[in-house]
Formats: sequence, C-alpha cells, structure tokens
Amino acid sequence: MELSTVIPDDDCVRLLSQFVEEMDLTDLYATYSRIRGNQADPRQMLKIVLYAYLDGHYSSREMEKACRRDINYMYLLEGMPVPDHATFARFRSLHFAPCAKELLAQTSELLYQLGELSGHDIFIDGTKMEAYANKYTFVWKKSVTKNQEKLLGKLAALTEECISTYGLKPIWHGKVRKKDVVKLRRRLVRIKNEVGISFVHGKGSHKTQLQRHIEMLDIYMDRLKEYERHIRICGERNSYSKTDHDATFMRMKEDAMLNGQLKPAYNLQHGVDSEYVIWISITPYPNDTKTLEPFIRDMYGHLSFRYKNVVADAGYESEENYSYLSSYGMAAFIKPVNYEISKKKKYKNDISRMENMPYNADGDYYTCKAGKRLYAHDTRRRKSRNGYTITKTIYECRECAGCPYRSECIKGRNWKIP
Repeated sequence: MELSTVIPDDDCVRLLSQFVEEMDLTDLYATYSRIRGNQADPRQMLKIVLYAYLDGHYSSREMEKACRRDINYMYLLEGMPVPDHATFARFRSLHFAPCAKELLAQTSELLYQLGELSGHDIFIDGTKMEAYANKYTFVWKKSVTKNQEKLLGKLAALTEECISTYGLKPIWHGKVRKKDVVKLRRRLVRIKNEVGISFVHGKGSHKTQLQRHIEMLDIYMDRLKEYERHIRICGERNSYSKTDHDATFMRMKEDAMLNGQLKPAYNLQHGVDSEYVIWISITPYPNDTKTLEPFIRDMYGHLSFRYKNVVADAGYESEENYSYLSSYGMAAFIKPVNYEISKKKKYKNDISRMENMPYNADGDYYTCKAGKRLYAHDTRRRKSRNGYTITKTIYECRECAGCPYRSECIKGRNWKIP
C-alpha cells in the first residue's frame, strides 16, 4: 500500500520528514559501530522519536504501539520492520542524547535561514523540573565537608596513638594523608604477623588492642573514601541526590506540604524567538541569576547568528549579567527586582533609600532630607562564583547628631548610632 497517497499534503509528518532530511546527521551516525540493513536506520529512528514527542507519546512502549497502528508512523518507517521498545530506549539514551545539542543547533540554524526567526530579540525564562528521584536521598556538601574535617581529626589522633603505643617512627609531617595511613596499617599488620596474633570475631570474643586499632583504621578509611566520593559528585554544587547524581535539591513552586521542602530537580532554561524554542540548557543552580551567563555562552558556542536584545524577568537581574550582556553588545531588557514595590507610595516616601535622595555626580555625594551630604566612605569588593568582581561604594553622613529625621532615616538597631 502506498502510504504517501493516503496522508494529506499539508500533514505535519511530511514537514517533519523533510526537515530531518535537510539535517546533517554525521554525529548521530558516528554513535553507531555498525548499522544493520534489515532495521530502521538512525535517520528514520530520529523522525519517529521527534514525531512521537510532537504527538504526545513519550514512552518507548507507546512509540512501538504507534508504529504498529498509526499510518503516519508507518510512513516514517518506509517499510522497515517495527522497532521494539528497547530499541527506542537505547536510541534515546545512547545515540540521540550525545548529539542532541548539535541537532538542536542545526534546527535553529535552518529556521533562521528560512526566515522563521527574527534573530534580533530572544526571550529567556526558566522552569524547574522535579527529578525522578526519592525526596529524602539528599547529600549536602557543607555537611559532608564538616564531617570530613572531624574524621581527619579523629584519624590524626588514632595514628598518633598507634605510633606511641607500638613505638613506630612517624611517617608524615603536618597534615595526615591517606597514603600515610595505608603505610601505617601495613606496619600494624606486619607487627601482627611477627607476634602471631590471630584476630577473633563474634560474641564473647576479646579483641586485642592491635585488632581494635586496625579495625578502626579500616572504618575511618572507608568513611573517608565515602566523603571524598560525595564531594567529587557534588562538584561546584551544594547538594545532589543519591538516586540521581545529576539532580540538585531546590525549592519548588509546587509546595504541597507548605513547608519549603527541598526536592531534587533540574533548572531548565529556554530561549524563545518568534514562538520557537531555539535553545535549551540544564543547570544545577536553584535561582535564575547564575544561569544567564552559561546559557548565553552555550548558545553562542553552537549558533552562528547573534541577538541584539535579551528579554527576561526579574530573576535574572544582577550587575554581573548586565556586564556580561554588554560585553557581547547585547541590550538587556530585564525587569528590575524592585519594580513593583517602587511604584508604591510607602517606597517613594522612604527617606532612608538612596533612590529617593538627590545625587550630585560632580561632587559624588547624596543629599538627605535634612539637607546633609553623604560622601563616599568605603569601598567593598566581592567575587562571584564565576570570578566577576562586584564593587560597592558605601556613602556616609557624619552630621546625623541632633537630626530630627534620624529615627526615620536610620532603621533597625542602628537608629541610636549617629
């Protein structure tokens, strides 16, 4: 049966098939060691998977079922046998995932060449997707680091006790190292063999001091290896899930318990142009402020065209993001964090805010409600995680004594301090 005569000319399956035919799938074919001739090739598998996502089928078993019953899927198979669900699962994880970014870049490039994208304005926003992992499998980097320091202290005390007890020569200087502890254990085992001590186990058995020392060294070393593994998996993150090492614990918008419980999740960043999602990145950062720079860097590492304007919400506002976008020659249309509250009357009448004080650029000073001047007093610098230096200038007024507006201007516990 000629399926192409049954499917309408304006059906989306024809557009998708033609779109994939225009793509360079060299990276996709490179993931295969050999391709059999009696089964669907990678190009056909990619068409089926993309059309299944478009059709709302995300399960590999649903894809297999659709290939047996749906005429559009049979059209994409081109007469080849129906792949089973395991074939679809392997294709997504082993072949499609490693080259997904290259295929997305080709799609965006082709849309830009066809004139579907403006190439001028990009709208960036993020959403958190909960990972398929257990809720109470968290590992906190700060807690692991603290326990590691305590364990190193216990290990140093135990090694000193062993050296003094058995009259051994110290084998390290300063900080205890793992290889030195291994050498110490070998010396203790050598003493055990020379003396002819046999280790005992079980209830009612009396362990010698040498056996207890060797067993404690083994326990401490196993725990130290576990802490090092936790820190290595965390990397630059502050947490991860034991059942999904790529997931980071974040505070979600959907809080059923209403207690701010952290859940394993991913922060997905989307770049949209002319209603097309042209780029996606997955970051482990809970807030969107730190995701803009890696998103732009990753996008420009794959796309050839450049955007002039970036539109985002208040979650992306920071001095570092403004400076980064300016270095690329991009204008930032980012909603300020205090935009909504700045329109309220209480905010406008607050005399303690620098936004409500006149600023003199020539003299570099602010003027308060009482007419006193606030000059630059101190400069504070702080480095972000990406290495960007944030400089803040502190302005101070030295004539606050006897000011009638002092209680309104200086808030909190510092209102008595002039």
